[in-house]
Order: sequence, then structure tokens, then C-alpha cells
Amino acid sequence: MQLQTHSISKKIHSGPKFLRIFFFLTGIIATIAYRITPFLYPFWVKVAWYVGTIGFILYFWHRSHIEAKRAKLVKEYNLVSVVEKSDIAPEEKSAVSYLVKTSLTSKARFNSLFIVIVSLLALIASILMDFSFI
Repeated sequence: MQLQTHSISKKIHSGPKFLRIFFFLTGIIATIAYRITPFLYPFWVKVAWYVGTIGFILYFWHRSHIEAKRAKLVKEYNLVSVVEKSDIAPEEKSAVSYLVKTSLTSKARFNSLFIVIVSLLALIASILMDFSFI
């Protein structure tokens, strides 16, 4: 049993606090960069666009990874069944059951992955156009 506990503790480690803050700030900065473009001169619009696009790639890759990790844990440890069999109070059981089940059914990880892929393609196309490779 101790081996299994040690194994899961590595899987659920949330990562260093500085990385969590980094990804949080990356999302904020990327969003601001996109929102200020109407107020900037053309050169700075391009700078803000690159900052926003790279920020979204990093942020949404991270979100996709976290959501996939959560769904995998729910599936690997059969947490839906664990919650259903638990003897916690009915209201708490409903709340936990909702959280566990939606970790499996949520499409957020696919949405985030789609944003990463489209942003990468846009970034590559923009680099090619800005540096006259096409």
C-alpha cells in the first residue's frame, strides 16, 4: 500500500509555486497583449500579437496538460466508483461526484489543445511572413 501511495503522490504533485505563478501571469499578460492592440502603433501591435500568441501557447498547453492529468487520475484510480461507494454525507458526495465525473467528461482539455495548435500554426505563418520566407 505504501508503494501505491508514494506512486500517486508523484502523480498529483502540483509543481513548484513559481511555475504556477508563471503560467497564471502568462495567461494574464497574453490576454492584455491581445486586448491593447487597437490602441497601439503598427510596430507595437505586432509585438503585442507575438507576446499574446506565445503566451496563449504556453498557457493553454499548461491548461491542456493539467486537465488531461486530472482525467487520467480519475480513470486510473476509478474515482467515480470510489466516490459512489464512499460513506460521506449525501450533499458532499454529490459535490465530489460532480467534480470527479466532470473531470472525465469536460472538453476543456481538447479546447485548450485546439487553441495551442491553432496558435502555433498562426505563429509559424506570421514568422514566415514577417521574415519574408514566403
